Amino acid sequence: MSEKTRIIGIDPGSRCTGYGVIDSDGIRHNYVASGFVKITGEELPERLGMIFNEISVIIEKWQPQTMGIEQVFVNKNVDSALKLGQARGAAICAGTNARLEGGEYTPRAIKKAVVGNGSAHKEQVQQMMKLLLKLDFDPQSDEADGLAIAMCHANHMHIKALGIANKVRGGRWR
Repeated sequence: MSEKTRIIGIDPGSRCTGYGVIDSDGIRHNYVASGFVKITGEELPERLGMIFNEISVIIEKWQPQTMGIEQVFVNKNVDSALKLGQARGAAICAGTNARLEGGEYTPRAIKKAVVGNGSAHKEQVQQMMKLLLKLDFDPQSDEADGLAIAMCHANHMHIKALGIANKVRGGRWR
């Protein structure tokens, strides 16, 4: 991975979906864009359609070559995990519709990749994204998570290119 690759990271949510776009050669990461989509609508199908449409527009605008996304984890509320999984599926569909391959990463792996601690707090992720990407603004939490996912994916791709990927966790959907 010696050439720069444009990567989009998606932090899916049924009410707010964050994204971050970086250019990376696996060692140096450059900020391109980030933000979040505030999901409106009362019915879940309407919200899922909005996630698909908005992520499709973002992909078309920034033209990433690959995509990283956060895996769903079940905490205490199974209903929330199911909704999050459906939001994640809508974002993955937008990526595959644009012919993007990608990887999926646990929240712990993402935090470990960018903070060095898999139990890091959201504020620590936000601060590290500001520091590592030399941002002149404080990224919103979901936006910082999107950037962190993109950076985690960049690191994973670089390690894979070096031929030591069997020691790194991270799945692929395509």
